[in-house]
Amino acid sequence: MPTWRDLPDLAVRTSGGSVIAANDEMFGEKENLIKPGDPAFQPRTFGNRGQIVDGWETRRRRDHGHDWAVVRLGMPGIVHGIVVDTTWFTGNYPPECAIDAAGVDPLGEARAAQVDEPAWEEIVARSPVEGNARATFDVEHSRLVTHVRLRQYPDGGIARLRVHGQPVGDPRWVAGRSFDLAALEHGAAIADCSDTFYSSPANLLIPGPARVMGEGWETARRRDQGHDWVVIDLATDGVVGRLEIDTTCFVGNAPGAAVVSALQPEPAQLMPRVRLQPDTANRFLLDSDRDVAQLRLDIHPDGGLARFRAIGAPTPSGRAAMFLRWYDLLPTPWAVAALAGWGGASEQWAKGLAAGRPYGSAKALAAARVSGDGPDAAAWAALTGLPA
Repeated sequence: MPTWRDLPDLAVRTSGGSVIAANDEMFGEKENLIKPGDPAFQPRTFGNRGQIVDGWETRRRRDHGHDWAVVRLGMPGIVHGIVVDTTWFTGNYPPECAIDAAGVDPLGEARAAQVDEPAWEEIVARSPVEGNARATFDVEHSRLVTHVRLRQYPDGGIARLRVHGQPVGDPRWVAGRSFDLAALEHGAAIADCSDTFYSSPANLLIPGPARVMGEGWETARRRDQGHDWVVIDLATDGVVGRLEIDTTCFVGNAPGAAVVSALQPEPAQLMPRVRLQPDTANRFLLDSDRDVAQLRLDIHPDGGLARFRAIGAPTPSGRAAMFLRWYDLLPTPWAVAALAGWGGASEQWAKGLAAGRPYGSAKALAAARVSGDGPDAAAWAALTGLPA
């Protein structure tokens, strides 16, 4: 049964994460915390400050304080689990750690790199950590997170920090535009797949290009008459106009062909079986006006793909669902600041709308918009998909 460990790492560097601050990094750079892949170690490899480590390591404390590092998530979202990995740190790991979270508007005036002291909320209480091990922590937190702060007590080394959760797309960024409905960063997710032998199909949906085969999805070699497939829940309902099936880095092991179908709201083939070129961003234009919520990608017979993109325009109901999910999860200061001034909306109106959350339904949100000095009809419709 899937758990939060199967959810994407919101902090990993390959998805846009960044370690923006740390109080100390004497022996190991803070950026190592979010590197993809497992930590490595080569004994007796010394630099000017001692043994070179694949992790974040601070100096030995001679006071009663603690060390910390702040990570800006590459994909803001709801955090469900944390992994604090001390692999290779045996006599120099911290005995305890804690995690804080904050939500900062990436489109607002207080941008991530300028945040001195956001409103931190503890999501993992101070807990014991063992050396050369992976400590896992379940998280119950109901607000959108953009930053996490790792605290270690009192000092030492941590190899990796993994922040597993569900990405939540920002509807302001895509309002009135076509965008990749299959992107993790907008809220898409893998629903099911036939094979995960070499790597996770979630890699298909992450931002940016793949640099190596290991950053894509690759299945085992088939010795039967079947074929492999993956099912994708789109970020929101929409009409898909363009597909990209990217086989970059897969030279002798790319699929020979592919088919793309809609599964929800009703089954229909969107693209018939087409030949795929290896090591290529294979692109296809679709002539369809069908509303789609879930796609199935069939590859024949097996192999590896780097990325999958489904570019399209959300339906009005899809925009409403995307906006509701995002807005209901925002920290209150962000919920106010995000809509104050949007389409001429007043700050007082924005505060009133934020106070009424969670709305949970388009009908409830539409009713709330009527009162006060809200945004003009065009701006409101573009952002939410709801009529004035």
